[in-house]
Amino acid sequence: MGQRALPLSDPRLGRAVQAAGATDEVSGVVLLLPDGRADSHRRPSTLSYAAQLPFARSLARAGVGDGLAVHVLHYRHRGWNADDAHPAEDAARAADEVQRRYGDVPVCLVGHGMGGRAALRAAGHGAVTSVLAMAPWLPERAAAEPEPVKQLVGRRVLIVHGTNDERTDPELSYRLAERAKKSNRDTCRFEVHSDGNALRQHRSEVVALAADFVRGSLFARSYARPVADALAAPPPLGLRMPLAAGFGRSLRH
Repeated sequence: MGQRALPLSDPRLGRAVQAAGATDEVSGVVLLLPDGRADSHRRPSTLSYAAQLPFARSLARAGVGDGLAVHVLHYRHRGWNADDAHPAEDAARAADEVQRRYGDVPVCLVGHGMGGRAALRAAGHGAVTSVLAMAPWLPERAAAEPEPVKQLVGRRVLIVHGTNDERTDPELSYRLAERAKKSNRDTCRFEVHSDGNALRQHRSEVVALAADFVRGSLFARSYARPVADALAAPPPLGLRMPLAAGFGRSLRH
């Protein structure tokens, strides 16, 4: 019988993902939170980390002139693990490490799947100014115990979900966004029509949307018109905003 893998003692930031021309001065940080499993105390798969690297490099290139540092978080555990919510705890501890390493710089939590849920949960950390949750895993819960949203107050929040996602229910992310919008007007949600959980079919548009949101939220850059409109619009319009084909090429303003 194989020996059970021991969890890492601490979440790890590791080295920043660098883009050509990057300087040593850091003015804002993205923490990328990978996907995972509902329940597992094993060490995370190296594949989950590696899968985030192309996205991390794209964000680093987009923010190279702003002093952006991008880190992919190494969790202690592979799973969410019920009320332990290990990835959310790891994200908060990683934000502490960002402050120790870079000082008082704003942090954007960016996560996919389970990482999206972790990003939303950890948003209450004092260094976090914005959250991007892509296809967040939000299990159905009893009405008496909904997913919390009070920690999102005062943060810029963007949720992105494919309408054909068969792994994480896009309707659940809409309901969470709807509740969050009531107390935090800086909440919006984009729907990627016909795309699935991995958001591969419209990958270039999703990456461009993410880069626009990160730069606007961390460095006070002006948002692309669709993002500004989504943040300003009341529900349901600002929470069911379609991600247009070609976003990032011709829709800057």
